[in-house]
Amino acid sequence: MSKYSLAFKQSVVEFYGNGERSYQEVSTRFAIDPATVRKWVASHAAHGSAGLVKKFSHYNADFKLSVLQRMWEDGLSYRQTAAIFDVRNASCLPDWERRYERGGIEALAPRRRGRPRSMPKSPIIASGPDAPHSDDAKSREDLLAELNYLRMENAYLKKLEALTQQRAPKKRKSSKR
Repeated sequence: MSKYSLAFKQSVVEFYGNGERSYQEVSTRFAIDPATVRKWVASHAAHGSAGLVKKFSHYNADFKLSVLQRMWEDGLSYRQTAAIFDVRNASCLPDWERRYERGGIEALAPRRRGRPRSMPKSPIIASGPDAPHSDDAKSREDLLAELNYLRMENAYLKKLEALTQQRAPKKRKSSKR
């Protein structure tokens, strides 16, 4: 949930008016940061009430590059560029710029999130109408790959069993007192 409601943001923008009051005066009245007021006013001026709604967006590499090119051509600041393109977080623009300078358009592509896989995927065992049903129909390479996979699986299970036996609570010898 957003920290501020849409109605609150609209009341802040309305109180600001068309520059009748300063950002500092508005921020003091509503007890918020002047930069937040400035961002809301710019977003509302560029996109209307839709600019004040919370937005979760993922941008592709082409869009990011077009934003950067427009910023460079027109000499816009990060905040101005974010307001024009309805990018809610202007602080991501310097990151896009830095990544583009280091790696080109490939670096702007969305990155995979989360932890990388620790184990490779198991080989796909074909099952279907065209799948070989017996070992005789499989090639030597397929049989060797399956054999290696089964050996690894067997070794893994043996190791797991050995570790679980080590962690099992050991019976204590009763003391003679």
